[in-house]
Amino acid sequence: MQYRTLGRTGIKVSPYALGALMFASSIGNPDHEDSVRIIHKALDAGINFIDTADAYGDSEEVVGKALKGRRDNVVLATKVSRPMSDDPNEQGASRRWIMKAVENSLRRLGTDHIDLYQIHRLDPATDVEETLSALTDLIRAGKVRAVGTSTAPASDIVEAQWVAERRGLERFRTEQPPYSILNRVIEREVLPVTQRYGMGTLVWGPFAQGLLTGRVRKNQENTLRRAAFVKHVSDERRVDAVEQLIPLAAEAGMPMTHLAMAFAVAHPGVTSALIGPRTMDHLDDLLGGLDVALSDDVLDRIDEIVPPGTEIGSLDQDYVPPALRDVRLRRRPLSERAA
Repeated sequence: MQYRTLGRTGIKVSPYALGALMFASSIGNPDHEDSVRIIHKALDAGINFIDTADAYGDSEEVVGKALKGRRDNVVLATKVSRPMSDDPNEQGASRRWIMKAVENSLRRLGTDHIDLYQIHRLDPATDVEETLSALTDLIRAGKVRAVGTSTAPASDIVEAQWVAERRGLERFRTEQPPYSILNRVIEREVLPVTQRYGMGTLVWGPFAQGLLTGRVRKNQENTLRRAAFVKHVSDERRVDAVEQLIPLAAEAGMPMTHLAMAFAVAHPGVTSALIGPRTMDHLDDLLGGLDVALSDDVLDRIDEIVPPGTEIGSLDQDYVPPALRDVRLRRRPLSERAA
């Protein structure tokens, strides 16, 4: 395993990071002991970075159980801000909620500190200075080592960096955006910005939520579990692109999963790509691609299918700014609309 530095934190992490969403009983592997075995095998293979979130059901408890006796050798990341109940104050990025949520995560993880604490989604209702101030206090208290964001637009990343500098606060050290062969839009602004500020970038969704596993083919039944509730995995434009990538992977002598992961970690702005195995077989397949490096010819062919900085379709989980979500922010009152 060739470890990479997580931005300018000095922390060394593996290019493959273990995402723990699939260890949540309700949506992933229902067998805690099996999940623990999967985590242990990933650690034994040299993966030293585990990423989870408070909103991932019982994932934090499973990860905490797996790390007993091995915590010191793992870079542990979790997230906050997604709703944890119907209470409007048990979500978001306010100081009030962050201070409570971090204690809950520490308890579930069975640890006294979190190596990387990330804001799952920036909260437009909370001043970023308020969020950074709370996170700064957690770092000074020794409960958190570094802080980051997830799926933040480039403009918000820049604003947060400037606020941290002006106010003397800890700054976001990482960003966790979606990135795959089919979703390359972060190459346009997000990756250049994170590189400019020396941030680590931990990409999620390198398999485009299952489309880049080779299991989805044109004019065949889509057997992905997500197909029942996620629209983009049935997008014909995306499936057409996959049909061009499958023979490319075959010519390169590798399965689609290896092509997808090798692409994700080849970008100089990407520190690690998150894998989310649900079973031991899934993990074994992915570990088989650790030594794969894509040639310039293969990367050029990928650029022809999906040009740099573009995406085919859009993810259901894509960030949608308030200005687009809230109709009131894009329509004047009726009485003011006429010229």
